[in-house]
This record gives sequence, structure tokens and C-alpha cells, in this order.
Amino acid sequence: MLVLLFYLGDTMYTMKCDRVREVAPIVKLKEVPHAPDYVAGLFNYRGVIVPVIDLRRLIQGQPCEIRMSTRIILVDYVKEDNTPYILGLMAERVTETARREESAFVAPGLHMKEAPYLGSLMMEETEMIQYVDLDLLPESFQFLPALEDMHHEKEHH
Repeated sequence: MLVLLFYLGDTMYTMKCDRVREVAPIVKLKEVPHAPDYVAGLFNYRGVIVPVIDLRRLIQGQPCEIRMSTRIILVDYVKEDNTPYILGLMAERVTETARREESAFVAPGLHMKEAPYLGSLMMEETEMIQYVDLDLLPESFQFLPALEDMHHEKEHH
């Protein structure tokens, strides 16, 4: 399978590329007042407003450093009503894609209820690379259903 390798701080992470639409350079984001601190802001992606999650803030509690290699990983999702949406994930040193066998991933033996999206570990020489499960990631965000409700309320009035 094709995976994307990236860093949050000094820790390397990986995610499958099957949902990744594009890896975009970092841009100035529009702040979202009262949003959880891991919401970096809103990004205008070709006329579509995309919420951007700071993965480092979400996982490690510190904001991503804005470097030349900091990127917004644009990920395709589908809501329960089958409408597509895009989520932006900010990460540092988004450097390369690689081909890895499923067998390279081993279960860590721990399951974090607060972070169900932190999946298996990929063993790479001396490094253990944490896998971020994009399928489980949106379940960790409190704000997505609220966006949905606001949208529906506007339609009804």
C-alpha cells in the first residue's frame, strides 16, 4: 500500500494515501473563534472551505512549527448523508510517499480511547513509525456534527 510519511515534532508518523487528495503548501488560515485548539483554521481550497486540523496539536498538544516543509494534507471524506467533504491535516516535514506491505505494521498492544486513530506501528530499521488511521480520525472531532447542524438550520429557515 502507498503511505505518506510525515513528522510531528521529532516523531515520524504515517497514513495511507488512499484518501489523500493532495498535499498542499501551508497558507494563511482563517481563524475559527471558539473552536478547539487543534483546529488551525479554515483553508480556501479551490473555492471549497476546508477545516484544517493541526495534527501535532491534536496528538502531542503543541502546535505544528511552520516550516518550509509544513504542509496541509487534504483528505477526502464522505458524511453520513453521502455528501463528500474535505478535511485538511496540518503536519510538519511532509516529505515522501513510500510503498509498504500491510505486514510491516504491528499492533502496539495498547488502545487509547482518547485517540482511536493512533493505530499500529510500522517498524522501519530502528524507528517505530506511528500509523494515523484516517478512517477513525473524524470521530475524534467534536465540531463536525455542529457544522452539520448549522448548515441544516439555515436550510430550514
